[in-house]
Amino acid sequence: MIYLDFLEGYIRITGDAIPIAPLSVISQLNFWGFRTYEGEFNLSLASSKPGPIIAKVANYLQKENVAYEISENVSHILENQRQLDTEYEDVLRSARCFKSNIFNRVAFNNFVSFTRTALVRNLREHQIKAAFHLLTARNGANFSVPGSGKTSVVLVVYEYLRQQQFVNCLFVVGPPSCFGPWRTEFEETLGRSPIFEILSGGDMISRKAKYFKPSRERAELYLSTYHTLLNDLQDVSTFFSRQNSNIFFVVDEAHYMKQPDGEWADALLRIAPLAQIRVVLTGTPMPRSYIDIFNLFDFLWPSNPPLSNSQKIQIELAEQRNDPDTAISVFENTVEPLIYRVRKSDLGLLPPCFHPPIQVQMNQYERKIYNAIMKRIRGWSKEDFLKNIDLVHRLRRGRMIRIRQSLSYCATLNSGITDYDENIFLDDSYLARIIHEYENIEIPAKIATLKGLISELLKRNQKVIVWANFRATLHLIKRAIVSMNHRCDMIYGDTPTQNTPTSEERSREVIRDEFVDPESGLNVLIANPAACAESISLHKTCFHAVYYDLSYNCAQYLQSLDRIHRVGGSENNIANYYFLQYTDTMETDIKHNLDSKAQKMYKVVDKEFPIYSLNMFEDEDDAQAYRRLFLGQSDD
Repeated sequence: MIYLDFLEGYIRITGDAIPIAPLSVISQLNFWGFRTYEGEFNLSLASSKPGPIIAKVANYLQKENVAYEISENVSHILENQRQLDTEYEDVLRSARCFKSNIFNRVAFNNFVSFTRTALVRNLREHQIKAAFHLLTARNGANFSVPGSGKTSVVLVVYEYLRQQQFVNCLFVVGPPSCFGPWRTEFEETLGRSPIFEILSGGDMISRKAKYFKPSRERAELYLSTYHTLLNDLQDVSTFFSRQNSNIFFVVDEAHYMKQPDGEWADALLRIAPLAQIRVVLTGTPMPRSYIDIFNLFDFLWPSNPPLSNSQKIQIELAEQRNDPDTAISVFENTVEPLIYRVRKSDLGLLPPCFHPPIQVQMNQYERKIYNAIMKRIRGWSKEDFLKNIDLVHRLRRGRMIRIRQSLSYCATLNSGITDYDENIFLDDSYLARIIHEYENIEIPAKIATLKGLISELLKRNQKVIVWANFRATLHLIKRAIVSMNHRCDMIYGDTPTQNTPTSEERSREVIRDEFVDPESGLNVLIANPAACAESISLHKTCFHAVYYDLSYNCAQYLQSLDRIHRVGGSENNIANYYFLQYTDTMETDIKHNLDSKAQKMYKVVDKEFPIYSLNMFEDEDDAQAYRRLFLGQSDD
């Protein structure tokens, strides 16, 4: 007789029947990870969440007609798992019915009444539906496009459950740029300023003390970063486990949680079972692969993983065979009910206006520098085959940055680039001297064009955001606008966030709030996409964006477009985009490449499980452009 037990963190299968069990049974148990211990008659498997595995083993043994008994521990685990399974199946059924427009009308109408009486913000129809879906799914994912109001949706559900005393605390993990919007949206949606704590940066001892405050001093809103959650994992676990802590746990900009074996994902998965409600939010295209979103669903239902290991393997194999239909079919049969997605076409926004690129003739010295760099790189590219492939990758990345620097502001060529030490003009003292003294020799031709465009827009009482990719360029643009006697400010990598402990500089949140204030007098904002393309909304008062320069990173570009084209402003105001472009340069290729990738994205944006070859964090787009421009190789 086989005996199932669970002791000290191990599922144990023991008994004299093991050696004579069918080899297929032993093989299956080995496949699931069971290994022999203390003799050949005993198998064990370490598990912190034994319920699903024990249920799977018991069902399998019964199916194979292998006699077994269970311990009292296992009996309790199986009963608990059956209850969880029933609850989960009920949730899936209800969420699937709602998405098929079959649901409890009375409950829905009551919820609509709640949104009209308990909130100060009037939700749009798509937001009410998204909120009711999340309430139905309990632990759900919202993959709606940027600007659709995902934060407000979550806040409504949180408030509904808080008033029912089901939760009492909102804990948000995301990039620092989301902190300000969560606080702002909290007040604008729920009508009260939250008592909040920022769990990021600052003095570590002071920060850690916030996890252990008495219940009566507990904040209602906690804002943390992925990095801090990892560093404070034990303290966060203690905080979530404390008595009377019923936590509504939100992972914002959840595309950061993409690596299957990443430390950030592992930390979130360890905390997930301790939360009362779990939500993941992202409007950013999922990079590369369906595999990248496995962790999101494991986070949502840790006691009932929506995707089994065999289903994950099936999806991986389908992707390897370039069979997306099979992968999508698996998703539709498993996790589709847990997802809500509002598409751009659902928002009722006015179509944006993309003005034709403004062609600018380069000044004398920037043309000399640009032409010389392009010639030098073409020559170097012919010799790359002699070098190590990793070195070649770093060199090509650095060279593409050098080209883009010359198209932005030649003085940036004086700065170093990590892991790149080629000196473009070490053997050309004339050009080396021009670059070294460039800021004293001439002003880039784009600056005059930019000043004229901004003057025209400000005369019409319009606010403007100017996008550029390099720090020195941002400062150059600021000096130019200040010289016109206009107020402006900057948000870029060095701009402190609200959680910066001490700084005489204004934080990103303060700058953003002043910029969107129609009466502030701050009408020009200068920003770079890497620091400001996510989470910051400008659409209520700003309808004009100028791109001083561009990179090949399409994900950042698309995020930046959505800063001024969103729900709450773009229904009645057209978002305008302007592009400064040097004639006869690589900028034509960059813009064409971004437009092409954007069109491909919009063709699939209405799919429930959109997958794009985009990434906010990698330089693969530069590498593709290098091969196309200098090696004659197609992107395909």
